[in-house]
Amino acid sequence: MSETASKALGAPDANRWKALVFIALAQLMVVLDATIVNIALPSAQQDLGISDGNRQWVVTAYALAFGGLLLFGGRIADLWGRKRTFVLGLAGFAAASALGGAATNEAMMFGSRALQGVFGALLAPAALSLLAVMFTDAKERAKAFGIYGAIAGGGGAVGLILGGFLTEYLDWRWTFFVNIPFAMVAAAGAWFVIREPEGGRNRSPLDIPGVILSTLGLVALVYGFTRAESDGWSDSVTVAMFVASVVLLAAFVAVEAKVKAPLLPLRVITERNRGGIYLSLGLAIIAMFGLFLFLTYYLQVVKGYSPVRTGFAFLPMIAGMITGSTQIGTRLMTRVAPRLLMGPGFLVAALGMLLLTQLEIDSSYTALLLPAMLLLGLGMGTAFMPAMSLATQGVEPRDAGVASAMVNTSQQVGGAIGTALLNTIAASATTSYITDHIAGATSRSQQQLVQLEGMVQGYTSAIWFAVGILVAASAIALTFVNAGRPGGTTVVGSGEGAKEELAVPVVVH
Repeated sequence: MSETASKALGAPDANRWKALVFIALAQLMVVLDATIVNIALPSAQQDLGISDGNRQWVVTAYALAFGGLLLFGGRIADLWGRKRTFVLGLAGFAAASALGGAATNEAMMFGSRALQGVFGALLAPAALSLLAVMFTDAKERAKAFGIYGAIAGGGGAVGLILGGFLTEYLDWRWTFFVNIPFAMVAAAGAWFVIREPEGGRNRSPLDIPGVILSTLGLVALVYGFTRAESDGWSDSVTVAMFVASVVLLAAFVAVEAKVKAPLLPLRVITERNRGGIYLSLGLAIIAMFGLFLFLTYYLQVVKGYSPVRTGFAFLPMIAGMITGSTQIGTRLMTRVAPRLLMGPGFLVAALGMLLLTQLEIDSSYTALLLPAMLLLGLGMGTAFMPAMSLATQGVEPRDAGVASAMVNTSQQVGGAIGTALLNTIAASATTSYITDHIAGATSRSQQQLVQLEGMVQGYTSAIWFAVGILVAASAIALTFVNAGRPGGTTVVGSGEGAKEELAVPVVVH
């Protein structure tokens, strides 16, 4: 193909596959961090003298900064350039991780986690939008997003393994320090390898009212769910946070509809495919985050697994996600419509979740947990891959950062909701079971058995809700997502009337 023809088709940079390595490495670091710290939390709490009431802030400080600033981070990537924002995010994340690893008191720890969230909010949308603008050929895009989707889905479980190793054999501080080499390699590689396509910047002035309203609205929403988990749904501050969130986000939508250069152009979310993806992804993450939490506790508390063994127990789910994303999703993405991967994918995951409703104290890992995790991984991997790709496909280059930020926002808010909602359901069912059965337990061993049975009863009650949530995600994907198969086309323009031109076929080995 001639150079002129290549340019006409928006041919991507020759280094795009090398760039994918560094983008994937950065994404892995961010996803790892979400679970790796959970494993280290008990040790860090003891060392730094953090009270039980305050320990949630190790997780909450990160979640609030990350979730609240994602839209702003996406817009900054569109304004400054994705490569520059990506490298800055990596450098800041590394510095914040060094601060966390060196923490000597709880204030230093909470501050470092909030800073990690701030730089993560710059890094995550920039990474996804770089993929969106660098991979425009349908088959190459499918392969790139297959790899990215596998990391986004499976990285959390890898974090459990790595967190277990570092905490058990080294020290909890290494769960922070381990980010530094990741970030340095990814930043150096990105700086020398990534060549961002020209003309994709959005140089409009920053929408300050939109930034303030969206940040405060998302922070109130995430904090409301986080507080509901610890203080209950009827707590006055919890209710006030939810009310404030609704008011602030409604005001945000009203402002975005009127300003000349909105932070989140409403065309990004009102297009039915993207709207359906943000909604179904958010629901799927609600189910997944709750499950990670329950299975970790089930394996460690009920089954008595060590942190390292618990991490390895999640390996089949990672294998399923990688297979679903890179083998099933990538191979079928250019042959069938995205909804025919997303809808069945979420249903297969729901089937895996359904198996887990049969959990009991003495359930066999091989007979029950293993097939359930494989189905969950396969289903989620197959569904996530086309969702990640389609969420940024066809958007105008100037909106790529903010469209990517919406993917991350739906996941972050979904994670906060999932942890709080399913935890509350589980805790309520556990309390109810123990209250009903503890009277019949006369010896200490019988009482301990009732408590363990109560925990498992709580998990299975919450998992039933997760099954329903995944079925709803499948229904939304099948109903809203109506895009045709992207095979043989290259997306060169954008918006709702995205132009598509024939591309030279690319053989994917």
